[in-house]
Amino acid sequence: MPSRRTLIAAAGYTALATADSLLAGKTSKAARRARFVLKPLLMPTLSVAFSEATRGRTDALTRSTQAAQAFSWGGDVALLGGGDKAFLTGVGSFAGAHAAYITGFASRRDRGPVLRHTGLKAAVAMWATTAPVMGLAAGRKSRELGMPVAGYGTILAAMFATSTLLDPAINANARRTLQAGTGLFLLSDSLLGVQEFLLREHSPVLESAVMATYTAGQGLIAAGVAQT
Repeated sequence: MPSRRTLIAAAGYTALATADSLLAGKTSKAARRARFVLKPLLMPTLSVAFSEATRGRTDALTRSTQAAQAFSWGGDVALLGGGDKAFLTGVGSFAGAHAAYITGFASRRDRGPVLRHTGLKAAVAMWATTAPVMGLAAGRKSRELGMPVAGYGTILAAMFATSTLLDPAINANARRTLQAGTGLFLLSDSLLGVQEFLLREHSPVLESAVMATYTAGQGLIAAGVAQT
């Protein structure tokens, strides 16, 4: 049973995530100013809930998840800015988050044959159909973005793939929760890529969808890891 402090922090994260997702779809100056307050609070609040839920644990998966949340905070803050420099800083921070998640998931990986996992095959197929397309589209927008975006797509797919290779001895509900989170994270960044590089005009609905899937994904990853 989660502690009272865990439940309060988790409720705070849910409230922040809901508010920020709604504000992401609004174009007013007031909404943008509010996001400069709310968005940087997302990962610290989730980190408090996660730390409470995993109090006393020092395993590699727990530590890596905490590191991923810290890198994600850097990405959240960077993407509040505008321009290619801010975008690339955000990409770098989130790449660090995915590297941390990969490290943690790998520490609890299935020791059996890797190729039997359908999740791995799905991740490879998704990478093949998205990373090159997004890299080319980003390169058309700005020459400096092409390679970083393609590289980011690769590490994103690797993060999702690694989450599907967890030891089957881990609680099945924990694995499903965690993998739902990584899947939503993958979906969020795919929607962001469509928004940034394939659409001529930004869609407010898509902006909200990006944040809703991202915050839900992060929350589910944290919840899944806490259950392992």
